[in-house]
Amino acid sequence: MATHFTPEALKFLRGLARNNNRDWFEARRSIYENELKTPMLALIAAINGELAEFAPQHIRPPHKTMFRIYRDTRFATDKSPYKKHISAWFARTGLPSKSGGGFYFHLSAKELIVAAGCYMPEPEQLLAIRNYLAEHHAEYRRILANARLKRLMGEFDGERMARVPKGFAKDHPAADLIACRKWGVSATLAPELALSPGLQKELVSRFRTALPLVNFLNAPLLTAPIQSRKIPTTISPMQRLL
Repeated sequence: MATHFTPEALKFLRGLARNNNRDWFEARRSIYENELKTPMLALIAAINGELAEFAPQHIRPPHKTMFRIYRDTRFATDKSPYKKHISAWFARTGLPSKSGGGFYFHLSAKELIVAAGCYMPEPEQLLAIRNYLAEHHAEYRRILANARLKRLMGEFDGERMARVPKGFAKDHPAADLIACRKWGVSATLAPELALSPGLQKELVSRFRTALPLVNFLNAPLLTAPIQSRKIPTTISPMQRLL
């Protein structure tokens, strides 16, 4: 089974961006199933086969790795029922499915985004990572400075707060990292890449390169149980993408 997409997939996504309503979607559900969902699940399964070699802890069943096309509109002003992209999140086994460090990609009519890092940390995770950075920031900076990581995954994206969180010194040498709400890297590629048989190779290459970053962020999260399971009342930019 093909592990890349056809022009029909991008055509569907372009149409969905213009007609984000149930009537339009239901009339074309078979296109979504055949041109997007089916190859996406096949692609995830193929990536899982490669993750077995370098990141087996991030293997999950394809249907649990692929996100639903339906949007969570509970806390959103935009009530459009569907996402304008399809996406997958390769979470770390042993951590809540949408938190911790992992690998992500999504395809829309406008872009193919590939990302790696920790984007939706629960409160306890947020504190654990900040404490870990306070002690190991030099190691994290070395990871970010890797030339191949920069070339394939771009610069660090941290969504930094205006102030250092309470409990940390303003002049701490890791203050710029501690003040972040998320820690990751991402690359924005042309959507036409998703039509290429080389799509799987491109994604896996970037995931492999970002593995040290993901492992670093998960290190402090695997040493203590996560207590919080509360639904957030605000939605971050990455959550909107997911």
